[in-house]
Amino acid sequence: MPIKFGTDGWRAGTADEYTFDAVRVCAQAVAEWVQKSGEAERGVVIGFDRRFRSEHFAAAAAEVVAAHGIHSFLASAASPTQSFSYATMRKKAKAGIVITASHNPWTDNGFKVKEETGSAASPALIAQLEAIIHPLESRPGDVKRMKFDDAKAKGLIEIFDPAPDYLARVAELFDLDAFRSAGYTIVCEPLFGSASGYFPRLLGGGKTRVIELHAERNPYFGGVNPEPIPPNIDEFLTRIPKERADVGLAVDGDADRAGLADEKGTFVTTLTTYALLMWYLLEVRKLRKPVVKTVNMTSMIDRLGEKYGVPVYEVPVGFKYIGPKMQETGAMMGGEESGGFGFAMHLPERDGIVADLFFLDFMLKTKKKPSQLIAELMALAGPSFYNRRDLHRDPARYQQEKVEIMKRLDQARPRELAGHIVKRVVPLDTKDGVKFFVDDGSWLLMRLSGTEPLVRVYAETRAMAEIKPMLDAGERMVNDG
Repeated sequence: MPIKFGTDGWRAGTADEYTFDAVRVCAQAVAEWVQKSGEAERGVVIGFDRRFRSEHFAAAAAEVVAAHGIHSFLASAASPTQSFSYATMRKKAKAGIVITASHNPWTDNGFKVKEETGSAASPALIAQLEAIIHPLESRPGDVKRMKFDDAKAKGLIEIFDPAPDYLARVAELFDLDAFRSAGYTIVCEPLFGSASGYFPRLLGGGKTRVIELHAERNPYFGGVNPEPIPPNIDEFLTRIPKERADVGLAVDGDADRAGLADEKGTFVTTLTTYALLMWYLLEVRKLRKPVVKTVNMTSMIDRLGEKYGVPVYEVPVGFKYIGPKMQETGAMMGGEESGGFGFAMHLPERDGIVADLFFLDFMLKTKKKPSQLIAELMALAGPSFYNRRDLHRDPARYQQEKVEIMKRLDQARPRELAGHIVKRVVPLDTKDGVKFFVDDGSWLLMRLSGTEPLVRVYAETRAMAEIKPMLDAGERMVNDG
Protein backbone atom coordinates (compact mmCIF):
# COMPACT_ATOMS: atom_id res chain seq x y z
CA MET A 1 0.00 0.00 0.00
CA PRO A 2 1.52 3.38 -0.96
CA ILE A 3 2.58 5.85 1.71
CA LYS A 4 -0.19 8.39 2.15
CA PHE A 5 -0.42 11.08 4.81
CA GLY A 6 -3.81 11.27 6.56
CA THR A 7 -5.26 13.76 9.01
CA ASP A 8 -1.96 13.87 10.91
CA GLY A 9 0.97 12.16 9.27
CA TRP A 10 1.44 8.67 7.87
CA ARG A 11 0.70 5.58 9.96
CA ALA A 12 0.95 1.87 9.20
CA GLY A 13 1.62 -1.52 10.74
CA THR A 14 5.17 -1.93 12.04
CA ALA A 15 7.17 -4.48 10.01
CA ASP A 16 4.34 -4.53 7.47
CA GLU A 17 4.15 -1.28 5.47
CA TYR A 18 5.99 0.61 8.23
CA THR A 19 9.62 -0.40 7.71
CA PHE A 20 13.01 1.25 8.00
CA ASP A 21 13.06 1.64 4.22
CA ALA A 22 9.70 3.44 4.30
CA VAL A 23 10.84 5.76 7.11
CA ARG A 24 13.99 6.59 5.18
CA VAL A 25 11.92 7.40 2.09
CA CYS A 26 9.79 9.82 4.13
CA ALA A 27 12.91 11.36 5.69
CA GLN A 28 14.44 11.88 2.24
CA ALA A 29 11.28 13.72 1.14
CA VAL A 30 11.61 16.07 4.11
CA ALA A 31 15.34 16.56 3.45
CA GLU A 32 14.81 17.33 -0.23
CA TRP A 33 11.99 19.76 0.59
CA VAL A 34 14.21 21.52 3.14
CA GLN A 35 17.01 21.76 0.57
CA LYS A 36 14.67 23.23 -2.05
CA SER A 37 13.48 25.85 0.45
CA GLY A 38 16.92 27.42 0.42
CA GLU A 39 17.02 27.37 4.22
CA ALA A 40 18.69 24.04 4.87
CA GLU A 41 21.09 25.67 7.33
CA ARG A 42 18.23 25.95 9.84
CA GLY A 43 18.14 22.18 10.31
CA VAL A 44 15.46 19.67 11.28
CA VAL A 45 14.20 18.58 14.71
CA ILE A 46 13.65 14.81 15.05
CA GLY A 47 11.73 13.25 17.94
CA PHE A 48 9.98 10.02 18.84
CA ASP A 49 7.50 8.37 21.21
CA ARG A 50 7.68 5.18 23.31
CA ARG A 51 6.49 2.72 20.67
CA PHE A 52 8.50 -0.32 19.60
CA ARG A 53 11.83 0.81 18.11
CA SER A 54 10.69 4.42 17.71
CA GLU A 55 14.11 5.68 18.78
CA HIS A 56 15.75 3.52 16.09
CA PHE A 57 13.38 4.77 13.39
CA ALA A 58 14.21 8.33 14.48
CA ALA A 59 17.94 7.61 14.24
CA ALA A 60 17.42 6.21 10.73
CA ALA A 61 15.63 9.42 9.74
CA ALA A 62 18.52 11.46 11.16
CA GLU A 63 21.02 9.46 9.05
CA VAL A 64 19.09 10.37 5.90
CA VAL A 65 18.81 14.04 6.82
CA ALA A 66 22.55 14.11 7.57
CA ALA A 67 23.35 12.54 4.20
CA HIS A 68 21.85 15.66 2.62
CA GLY A 69 24.21 17.87 4.61
CA ILE A 70 21.41 19.07 6.89
CA HIS A 71 21.88 19.42 10.65
CA SER A 72 19.38 17.50 12.77
CA PHE A 73 18.49 17.98 16.43
CA LEU A 74 17.74 14.41 17.55
CA ALA A 75 15.93 13.81 20.84
CA SER A 76 17.73 11.95 23.58
CA ALA A 77 14.53 10.37 24.88
CA ALA A 78 10.86 9.89 24.06
CA SER A 79 8.85 13.04 24.74
CA PRO A 80 5.38 14.47 24.02
CA THR A 81 4.88 15.32 20.35
CA GLN A 82 4.14 18.96 21.23
CA SER A 83 7.57 19.28 22.85
CA PHE A 84 9.04 18.65 19.41
CA SER A 85 6.66 21.18 17.86
CA TYR A 86 7.90 23.69 20.41
CA ALA A 87 11.53 22.69 19.80
CA THR A 88 11.08 23.19 16.05
CA MET A 89 9.80 26.70 16.70
CA ARG A 90 12.31 27.58 19.43
CA LYS A 91 15.36 26.32 17.54
CA LYS A 92 14.10 28.06 14.38
CA ALA A 93 14.42 24.77 12.52
CA LYS A 94 12.95 24.56 9.03
CA ALA A 95 10.95 21.42 9.83
CA GLY A 96 10.30 18.76 12.43
CA ILE A 97 9.89 14.98 12.20
CA VAL A 98 8.18 12.96 14.93
CA ILE A 99 8.12 9.16 14.92
CA THR A 100 4.76 8.34 16.49
CA ALA A 101 1.41 6.76 15.72
CA SER A 102 -0.30 8.82 18.44
CA HIS A 103 -3.37 6.90 19.70
CA ASN A 104 -3.25 4.10 17.10
CA PRO A 105 -3.00 0.42 18.14
CA TRP A 106 0.33 -0.80 19.50
CA THR A 107 1.01 -2.64 16.23
CA ASP A 108 1.38 0.66 14.35
CA ASN A 109 3.93 3.41 14.10
CA GLY A 110 3.91 6.69 12.23
CA PHE A 111 5.72 9.65 10.72
CA LYS A 112 4.53 13.20 11.48
CA VAL A 113 5.95 16.35 9.92
CA LYS A 114 5.96 19.76 11.60
CA GLU A 115 6.35 23.12 9.91
CA GLU A 116 8.67 25.85 11.20
CA THR A 117 5.80 27.34 13.24
CA GLY A 118 5.42 24.06 15.13
CA SER A 119 2.10 23.34 13.41
CA ALA A 120 1.18 20.13 11.63
CA ALA A 121 2.24 19.99 7.99
CA SER A 122 -0.31 21.78 5.83
CA PRO A 123 -2.08 20.03 2.93
CA ALA A 124 0.14 22.02 0.53
CA LEU A 125 3.34 20.75 2.19
CA ILE A 126 2.01 17.19 2.36
CA ALA A 127 1.32 17.28 -1.38
CA GLN A 128 4.93 18.34 -2.02
CA LEU A 129 6.30 15.59 0.23
CA GLU A 130 4.13 12.88 -1.34
CA ALA A 131 5.27 13.99 -4.80
CA ILE A 132 8.80 13.03 -3.72
CA ILE A 133 7.79 9.94 -1.72
CA HIS A 134 5.68 8.09 -4.29
CA PRO A 135 8.32 7.72 -7.06
CA LEU A 136 10.94 6.87 -4.42
CA GLU A 137 8.94 4.07 -2.78
CA SER A 138 9.74 1.65 -5.60
CA ARG A 139 13.46 2.34 -5.35
CA PRO A 140 14.38 2.72 -1.66
CA GLY A 141 17.98 1.96 -2.59
CA ASP A 142 18.20 5.49 -4.01
CA VAL A 143 17.75 7.01 -0.55
CA LYS A 144 20.89 8.73 0.71
CA ARG A 145 22.27 7.59 4.07
CA MET A 146 25.19 8.44 6.31
CA LYS A 147 26.34 6.22 9.16
CA PHE A 148 25.05 7.55 12.47
CA ASP A 149 28.45 7.77 14.18
CA ASP A 150 29.99 9.52 11.17
CA ALA A 151 27.13 12.05 11.03
CA LYS A 152 27.46 12.72 14.75
CA ALA A 153 31.23 13.12 14.49
CA LYS A 154 30.75 15.67 11.69
CA GLY A 155 28.30 17.64 13.81
CA LEU A 156 25.35 16.85 11.55
CA ILE A 157 23.47 15.08 14.35
CA GLU A 158 23.12 16.90 17.66
CA ILE A 159 21.49 15.09 20.58
CA PHE A 160 19.19 17.25 22.73
CA ASP A 161 16.74 16.82 25.60
CA PRO A 162 13.38 18.39 24.68
CA ALA A 163 11.99 18.31 28.22
CA PRO A 164 13.61 21.38 29.89
CA ASP A 165 12.56 23.93 27.26
CA TYR A 166 9.05 22.49 26.99
CA LEU A 167 8.53 22.40 30.77
CA ALA A 168 9.81 25.97 31.05
CA ARG A 169 7.34 27.01 28.35
CA VAL A 170 4.44 25.38 30.19
CA ALA A 171 5.54 27.10 33.40
CA GLU A 172 5.13 30.47 31.63
CA LEU A 173 1.42 29.73 31.12
CA PHE A 174 0.53 28.82 34.72
CA ASP A 175 1.25 29.56 38.35
CA LEU A 176 2.70 26.14 39.09
CA ASP A 177 3.36 27.05 42.73
CA ALA A 178 -0.38 27.67 43.14
CA PHE A 179 -1.09 24.20 41.72
CA ARG A 180 1.47 22.62 44.04
CA SER A 181 0.13 24.36 47.14
CA ALA A 182 -3.56 23.80 46.33
CA GLY A 183 -3.73 20.51 48.21
CA TYR A 184 -5.48 18.71 45.38
CA THR A 185 -5.29 14.98 44.83
CA ILE A 186 -4.86 14.37 41.10
CA VAL A 187 -4.84 11.04 39.29
CA CYS A 188 -2.85 11.22 36.05
CA GLU A 189 -2.93 8.69 33.21
CA PRO A 190 -0.17 8.83 30.56
CA LEU A 191 -1.18 5.40 29.19
CA PHE A 192 2.42 4.10 29.20
CA GLY A 193 3.27 6.91 26.79
CA SER A 194 5.51 9.89 26.23
CA ALA A 195 4.02 12.08 28.98
CA SER A 196 5.28 9.75 31.70
CA GLY A 197 6.77 11.87 34.50
CA TYR A 198 5.60 15.20 33.10
CA PHE A 199 2.59 15.76 35.38
CA PRO A 200 4.59 14.92 38.54
CA ARG A 201 7.34 17.31 37.45
CA LEU A 202 4.85 20.09 36.80
CA LEU A 203 2.48 19.59 39.75
CA GLY A 204 4.38 17.66 42.42
CA GLY A 205 6.60 18.77 45.24
CA GLY A 206 4.03 20.56 47.41
CA LYS A 207 0.73 19.87 49.18
CA THR A 208 -0.85 18.57 45.97
CA ARG A 209 -0.67 14.79 45.67
CA VAL A 210 -0.05 13.45 42.14
CA ILE A 211 -0.82 9.79 41.52
CA GLU A 212 0.55 8.72 38.14
CA LEU A 213 -0.66 5.45 36.62
CA HIS A 214 1.13 3.36 33.99
CA ALA A 215 4.28 5.46 33.90
CA GLU A 216 6.56 2.65 32.73
CA ARG A 217 7.37 2.08 29.07
CA ASN A 218 5.19 -0.64 27.57
CA PRO A 219 5.01 -0.65 23.74
CA TYR A 220 2.01 -3.00 24.08
CA PHE A 221 0.16 -0.23 26.00
CA GLY A 222 -1.29 -2.82 28.37
CA GLY A 223 -3.35 -4.27 25.53
CA VAL A 224 -5.45 -1.17 24.84
CA ASN A 225 -5.21 1.60 22.27
CA PRO A 226 -3.46 4.55 23.95
CA GLU A 227 -6.44 6.87 23.42
CA PRO A 228 -7.78 8.53 26.61
CA ILE A 229 -11.41 7.43 26.25
CA PRO A 230 -13.36 4.53 27.78
CA PRO A 231 -12.83 1.59 27.88
CA ASN A 232 -9.10 2.28 27.49
CA ILE A 233 -9.06 4.34 30.69
CA ASP A 234 -11.51 2.34 32.82
CA GLU A 235 -8.84 1.61 35.45
CA PHE A 236 -8.05 5.33 35.63
CA LEU A 237 -11.75 6.22 36.06
CA THR A 238 -12.15 3.64 38.84
CA ARG A 239 -9.05 4.86 40.65
CA ILE A 240 -10.26 8.49 40.97
CA PRO A 241 -13.02 7.92 43.57
CA LYS A 242 -10.89 5.30 45.33
CA GLU A 243 -8.20 7.93 45.90
CA ARG A 244 -10.83 10.58 46.73
CA ALA A 245 -9.21 12.62 44.02
CA ASP A 246 -10.34 16.07 42.94
CA VAL A 247 -9.88 15.42 39.22
CA GLY A 248 -8.42 12.98 36.72
CA LEU A 249 -6.08 14.15 33.93
CA ALA A 250 -5.19 11.87 31.03
CA VAL A 251 -3.35 12.08 27.71
CA ASP A 252 -2.86 9.75 24.76
CA GLY A 253 0.29 7.83 23.81
CA ASP A 254 2.17 10.85 22.46
CA ALA A 255 0.43 13.32 24.82
CA ASP A 256 -1.04 15.69 22.24
CA ARG A 257 -4.63 14.65 23.09
CA ALA A 258 -6.33 15.35 26.39
CA GLY A 259 -8.66 13.22 28.49
CA LEU A 260 -10.59 14.42 31.51
CA ALA A 261 -12.61 12.90 34.36
CA ASP A 262 -14.52 14.58 37.19
CA GLU A 263 -14.10 13.93 40.91
CA LYS A 264 -16.58 11.03 40.74
CA GLY A 265 -14.58 9.21 38.09
CA THR A 266 -17.04 10.12 35.35
CA PHE A 267 -15.48 10.55 31.94
CA VAL A 268 -15.91 14.04 30.46
CA THR A 269 -16.47 13.78 26.72
CA THR A 270 -14.01 15.51 24.44
CA LEU A 271 -16.81 17.78 23.20
CA THR A 272 -17.66 18.92 26.71
CA THR A 273 -13.96 19.35 27.46
CA TYR A 274 -13.53 21.69 24.50
CA ALA A 275 -16.54 23.77 25.54
CA LEU A 276 -15.14 23.96 29.09
CA LEU A 277 -11.77 25.15 27.80
CA MET A 278 -13.37 27.79 25.60
CA TRP A 279 -15.49 28.98 28.53
CA TYR A 280 -12.35 29.10 30.69
CA LEU A 281 -10.53 31.32 28.20
CA LEU A 282 -13.56 33.60 27.99
CA GLU A 283 -14.29 33.86 31.71
CA VAL A 284 -10.91 33.42 33.43
CA ARG A 285 -8.43 34.67 30.83
CA LYS A 286 -10.95 37.27 29.52
CA LEU A 287 -10.03 36.56 25.91
CA ARG A 288 -12.41 37.50 23.11
CA LYS A 289 -10.76 36.11 20.00
CA PRO A 290 -12.14 33.62 17.44
CA VAL A 291 -12.11 29.87 17.91
CA VAL A 292 -11.72 27.11 15.35
CA LYS A 293 -13.53 23.79 15.53
CA THR A 294 -13.72 20.74 13.32
CA VAL A 295 -16.87 19.47 11.69
CA ASN A 296 -17.25 16.78 14.38
CA MET A 297 -17.06 19.21 17.30
CA THR A 298 -19.87 20.27 19.66
CA SER A 299 -22.53 22.84 18.84
CA MET A 300 -21.95 24.24 22.34
CA ILE A 301 -19.00 26.09 20.80
CA ASP A 302 -21.36 27.94 18.46
CA ARG A 303 -23.70 28.81 21.32
CA LEU A 304 -20.83 30.10 23.47
CA GLY A 305 -19.54 32.10 20.50
CA GLU A 306 -22.94 33.68 20.02
CA LYS A 307 -23.30 34.50 23.73
CA TYR A 308 -19.85 36.10 24.03
CA GLY A 309 -19.69 37.66 20.56
CA VAL A 310 -16.81 35.44 19.44
CA PRO A 311 -16.56 34.19 15.82
CA VAL A 312 -16.47 30.41 15.34
CA TYR A 313 -14.82 28.90 12.25
CA GLU A 314 -15.45 25.31 11.16
CA VAL A 315 -12.84 23.26 9.26
CA PRO A 316 -12.31 19.61 8.23
CA VAL A 317 -10.90 17.13 10.72
CA GLY A 318 -7.19 17.41 11.43
CA PHE A 319 -4.78 20.00 12.79
CA LYS A 320 -3.36 20.39 9.30
CA TYR A 321 -6.58 22.40 8.77
CA ILE A 322 -7.02 23.80 12.30
CA GLY A 323 -3.49 25.23 12.67
CA PRO A 324 -3.51 27.30 9.46
CA LYS A 325 -7.05 28.54 10.20
CA MET A 326 -5.99 29.61 13.70
CA GLN A 327 -3.13 31.62 12.25
CA GLU A 328 -5.29 33.08 9.48
CA THR A 329 -8.06 34.26 11.84
CA GLY A 330 -6.00 35.11 14.93
CA ALA A 331 -7.97 32.48 16.86
CA MET A 332 -7.32 31.92 20.54
CA MET A 333 -7.85 28.17 20.32
CA GLY A 334 -8.69 25.30 18.01
CA GLY A 335 -10.04 21.86 18.75
CA GLU A 336 -11.21 18.55 17.35
CA GLU A 337 -13.34 15.67 18.61
CA SER A 338 -10.35 13.40 19.12
CA GLY A 339 -9.31 15.43 22.17
CA GLY A 340 -6.73 17.55 20.36
CA PHE A 341 -6.80 21.18 21.53
CA GLY A 342 -4.36 23.93 20.54
CA PHE A 343 -3.92 27.40 22.01
CA ALA A 344 -2.53 30.48 20.25
CA MET A 345 -0.79 31.72 23.40
CA HIS A 346 1.20 28.48 23.30
CA LEU A 347 1.38 26.61 19.97
CA PRO A 348 -0.72 26.31 16.78
CA GLU A 349 -0.71 22.59 17.54
CA ARG A 350 -2.36 20.16 19.96
CA ASP A 351 -1.15 19.86 23.53
CA GLY A 352 -2.92 17.45 25.86
CA ILE A 353 -0.86 18.42 28.89
CA VAL A 354 -1.58 22.14 28.56
CA ALA A 355 -5.27 21.47 27.86
CA ASP A 356 -5.53 19.43 31.07
CA LEU A 357 -3.72 22.13 33.05
CA PHE A 358 -6.04 24.83 31.70
CA PHE A 359 -8.94 22.89 33.17
CA LEU A 360 -7.08 22.47 36.47
CA ASP A 361 -6.55 26.24 36.48
CA PHE A 362 -10.31 26.68 35.89
CA MET A 363 -10.94 24.67 39.05
CA LEU A 364 -8.33 26.62 41.01
CA LYS A 365 -9.53 30.07 39.93
CA THR A 366 -13.23 29.33 40.51
CA LYS A 367 -12.79 27.10 43.60
CA LYS A 368 -15.28 24.69 42.03
CA LYS A 369 -15.33 20.95 41.46
CA PRO A 370 -15.32 19.57 37.92
CA SER A 371 -18.93 18.38 38.23
CA GLN A 372 -20.02 21.88 39.28
CA LEU A 373 -18.30 23.50 36.29
CA ILE A 374 -19.86 20.95 33.94
CA ALA A 375 -23.33 21.52 35.36
CA GLU A 376 -22.96 25.29 34.92
CA LEU A 377 -21.72 24.82 31.35
CA MET A 378 -24.73 22.68 30.50
CA ALA A 379 -27.05 25.33 31.90
CA LEU A 380 -25.25 27.97 29.84
CA ALA A 381 -24.62 26.25 26.50
CA GLY A 382 -26.17 22.78 26.67
CA PRO A 383 -27.56 20.33 27.19
CA SER A 384 -25.20 18.14 25.22
CA PHE A 385 -24.97 14.36 25.06
CA TYR A 386 -22.34 12.80 22.83
CA ASN A 387 -21.01 9.42 21.77
CA ARG A 388 -19.04 7.85 18.94
CA ARG A 389 -18.83 4.41 17.39
CA ASP A 390 -15.80 3.15 15.52
CA LEU A 391 -16.79 0.68 12.81
CA HIS A 392 -13.64 -1.30 12.00
CA ARG A 393 -13.16 -2.52 8.45
CA ASP A 394 -10.94 -5.09 6.75
CA PRO A 395 -7.59 -3.29 6.15
CA ALA A 396 -7.06 -5.19 2.89
CA ARG A 397 -10.37 -3.94 1.47
CA TYR A 398 -10.62 -0.55 3.11
CA GLN A 399 -9.44 1.61 0.23
CA GLN A 400 -11.88 -0.04 -2.18
CA GLU A 401 -14.68 -0.13 0.40
CA LYS A 402 -14.33 3.61 1.09
CA VAL A 403 -15.70 4.33 -2.37
CA GLU A 404 -18.70 2.06 -1.80
CA ILE A 405 -19.45 3.53 1.64
CA MET A 406 -19.21 7.12 0.40
CA LYS A 407 -21.62 6.30 -2.41
CA ARG A 408 -24.13 4.98 0.14
CA LEU A 409 -23.70 8.03 2.38
CA ASP A 410 -24.07 10.45 -0.54
CA GLN A 411 -27.34 8.77 -1.50
CA ALA A 412 -28.74 8.60 2.06
CA ARG A 413 -31.65 10.98 2.56
CA PRO A 414 -33.41 10.11 5.85
CA ARG A 415 -36.51 12.15 6.60
CA GLU A 416 -35.99 11.90 10.35
CA LEU A 417 -33.43 10.77 12.89
CA ALA A 418 -34.20 9.83 16.51
CA GLY A 419 -37.68 11.27 16.11
CA HIS A 420 -36.53 14.61 14.74
CA ILE A 421 -36.98 16.01 11.24
CA VAL A 422 -33.74 16.24 9.22
CA LYS A 423 -33.28 19.90 8.34
CA ARG A 424 -29.89 19.98 6.66
CA VAL A 425 -27.49 17.55 4.95
CA VAL A 426 -23.86 18.67 4.67
CA PRO A 427 -21.34 16.64 2.61
CA LEU A 428 -17.86 17.22 4.02
CA ASP A 429 -15.52 19.37 1.92
CA THR A 430 -12.90 16.64 2.24
CA LYS A 431 -15.29 14.18 0.53
CA ASP A 432 -14.87 11.65 3.33
CA GLY A 433 -18.22 11.89 5.09
CA VAL A 434 -21.67 13.39 5.53
CA LYS A 435 -23.27 15.32 8.41
CA PHE A 436 -27.01 15.49 9.14
CA PHE A 437 -28.61 18.23 11.28
CA VAL A 438 -32.09 17.81 12.80
CA ASP A 439 -34.66 20.34 13.99
CA ASP A 440 -33.32 20.89 17.54
CA GLY A 441 -29.70 21.37 16.46
CA SER A 442 -28.63 17.78 17.18
CA TRP A 443 -26.44 16.15 14.56
CA LEU A 444 -25.19 12.86 13.18
CA LEU A 445 -21.90 12.49 11.30
CA MET A 446 -20.37 9.56 9.44
CA ARG A 447 -16.72 9.98 8.48
CA LEU A 448 -14.15 7.65 6.96
CA SER A 449 -10.86 7.73 8.88
CA GLY A 450 -7.78 8.97 7.09
CA THR A 451 -5.37 7.19 9.45
CA GLU A 452 -7.02 3.84 10.26
CA PRO A 453 -9.25 1.30 8.46
CA LEU A 454 -12.48 2.35 10.14
CA VAL A 455 -15.56 4.51 9.76
CA ARG A 456 -16.50 6.75 12.67
CA VAL A 457 -20.12 7.50 13.50
CA TYR A 458 -20.59 10.55 15.76
CA ALA A 459 -23.71 12.02 17.31
CA GLU A 460 -24.52 14.94 19.59
CA THR A 461 -28.07 15.29 20.91
CA ARG A 462 -29.99 17.41 23.39
CA ALA A 463 -31.40 14.30 25.15
CA MET A 464 -29.52 11.23 26.41
CA ALA A 465 -32.21 8.83 25.16
CA GLU A 466 -31.67 9.98 21.58
CA ILE A 467 -27.97 9.10 21.35
CA LYS A 468 -28.36 5.37 20.71
CA PRO A 469 -31.06 5.60 18.02
CA MET A 470 -29.04 8.34 16.30
CA LEU A 471 -25.90 6.19 16.25
CA ASP A 472 -27.89 3.12 15.18
CA ALA A 473 -29.22 5.07 12.18
CA GLY A 474 -25.70 6.13 11.24
CA GLU A 475 -24.35 2.59 11.49
CA ARG A 476 -27.13 1.35 9.20
CA MET A 477 -26.29 4.01 6.62
CA VAL A 478 -22.62 2.94 6.64
CA ASN A 479 -23.34 -0.76 6.39
CA ASP A 480 -26.56 -0.98 4.37
CA GLY A 481 -27.22 2.40 2.80
